[in-house]
Amino acid sequence: MIEVWTWPTPNGHKVHIALEEMGLPYKVIPVDIGKGDQFKPEFLAITPNHRIPAIVDPDGPGGQPLALFESGAILIYLAEKTGRLVPADPAVRYVCLQWLMFQMGGVGPMFGQHGHFHHYAPEKIPYAMDRYANEIRRLLGVLNKRLAQTEYLAGNDYSIADIATWPWLRFPERRGIDYADYPAVQRWYDAIGARPAVQRGIEVLSSNQRQGTMTDAEREVLFGKTQFAAAR
Repeated sequence: MIEVWTWPTPNGHKVHIALEEMGLPYKVIPVDIGKGDQFKPEFLAITPNHRIPAIVDPDGPGGQPLALFESGAILIYLAEKTGRLVPADPAVRYVCLQWLMFQMGGVGPMFGQHGHFHHYAPEKIPYAMDRYANEIRRLLGVLNKRLAQTEYLAGNDYSIADIATWPWLRFPERRGIDYADYPAVQRWYDAIGARPAVQRGIEVLSSNQRQGTMTDAEREVLFGKTQFAAAR
């Protein structure tokens, strides 16, 4: 059974959804990132980057245990392990991986920085707030153009590219976004959100979803000096 060291964040939900879609048995090991569980020795033994999610598969390649961090790498591994949710045709496979990298390098970081400067930063910095608000709208425009041409990001079939991207597009109201302005994104978002495996995936640790204002202690753990000390 695959161990999933995780928390209910968009990156965590990617892996929860993939495991549910692929029907793989898994054990959830909560890593409360607000309390600093990501700096505990047992987690750092799996990922020196002290970020969730991470997995340990006792039945990895060659029957040997495999520990992995980085959600994109985990999605590729799980897809190749099961032969599911990644296209077999090489040309379409690379299109899938292209959109997966678009999420990893664009959607995730930019949406994350928008959330930080709009909701968690101790001071409001108009330049940063405008910069990331504009960038997430640009990225949504790219997604809308693609999804006006194809049913899913990789083409006709649902894939790990969709799984990676969808959790980051939840709660558009927190970003001042109305998906009515991006009709192809809205169509895709609703279709994926209706999938039973997606609904099960976002329920993982849902009772631990952040509610209300971040405390000073949580802000220090997540954004302060603690994370730099742990990386040494």
